[in-house]
Amino acid sequence: MPDIPFGFSLPGAQPPDPSDPQQMQQFMNQLQQMFAGQGSGPVNWDLARQVAASQLQSSGDPAVTIVERNQIEESLRLADLWLDPASAMPSGIRAAAGWNRNEWIYNTLEVWKKLCDPIAGRMVGAMSDLVPDEAKAQLGPMQSMVATLGGALFGGQLGQALGQLAAEVLSAGDIGLPLGPAGTAALIPANIKAYGEGLEIPEDQVRLYVALREAAHQRLFQHVPWLRAHVLTAVETYASGITVNRDAIEEAMSRVDPADPESMQAMALEGIFTPEDTPQQKASLARLETALALVEGWVGHVVDSAVGDRLPSVNALGEAFRRRRAAGGPAEQTFAALVGLELRPRRLREAGALWTAVLEHRGIAGRDALWDHPDLLPTDEDFANPVAFAQAKLDWDISELDGPGDKTDEDPKS
Repeated sequence: MPDIPFGFSLPGAQPPDPSDPQQMQQFMNQLQQMFAGQGSGPVNWDLARQVAASQLQSSGDPAVTIVERNQIEESLRLADLWLDPASAMPSGIRAAAGWNRNEWIYNTLEVWKKLCDPIAGRMVGAMSDLVPDEAKAQLGPMQSMVATLGGALFGGQLGQALGQLAAEVLSAGDIGLPLGPAGTAALIPANIKAYGEGLEIPEDQVRLYVALREAAHQRLFQHVPWLRAHVLTAVETYASGITVNRDAIEEAMSRVDPADPESMQAMALEGIFTPEDTPQQKASLARLETALALVEGWVGHVVDSAVGDRLPSVNALGEAFRRRRAAGGPAEQTFAALVGLELRPRRLREAGALWTAVLEHRGIAGRDALWDHPDLLPTDEDFANPVAFAQAKLDWDISELDGPGDKTDEDPKS
């Protein structure tokens, strides 16, 4: 059997003793399980789930109690009542849920697959290209092992990143993407409690503020049918321009010692994925940042309008959330370093000012009618002069536009 061009360690596996038939059989069984778990895509998502679950087990993942579930349902119900007069869109919540950290991973994994598989595919292809032609000839049908090992490597490190994210996110829509099942508003009480302690703000106020943001997020994505595809396509388009740094892969692989399985576990993928420095990629980044900022800006603007002075700590909460989303938490930074995707809106304050100007000039119905069609929404250039945008859009007519739209009973020019 030819030498594999780089080492690999199965989770929890010790290097087998070739002279011990029992150890070799156990190793082959684990290897077979790894191959079986790879599936048809470039990422071993079974391994990613295992790594994330193992990480959460070591850091703690408290179950959601019946008391917490009742508190979440009550918070979301109250949030919808407060949002009703502040938005032209009705409630988008079909189900209210309290998730622990593992449940967040389980319920968002399908969207992560859609976003990460294309990037991982390019990395696995680059790893295969690094195998010399003569080695490929020796490997023959076993060339697929290179892809499998690459998928396991990516899956293991992606599992670590998702495990870190799961310990930080506060709700299903916390990072601005429609990650969870449509119509399901979900809060993660363990993370909300920890976040509130860090802010020194009472937990019930933090939970209600998170519920308001989650309920507003659900209204937007439930009643703007084109928005989910629009945001995810913006992410995918940007991801398609992320390239693989082959030198970084080769340098990382050179540090792997086939005799030391732990060297594979220590192999880091940070710096392997970099955005292309092209006009097309810069334009796709601008579209992504604008899409995220518009969603997050609308959510924050509507929530602040709905709360008024009802929450004593509303100003501190609003500022804390804006800083948190603009800077990104440690887990978001880890994820960005891993796959090259930064999922934070850079122009959050500008987006909030823009929605405020639109509300002033058009009212609630006119503001929310801009979501009827993607061509009605502000562009990156409009952020510089929100008042001019708000006044100019008074002359737009949704009936003159082609493409996706959700015609409402409100007249966009009213």
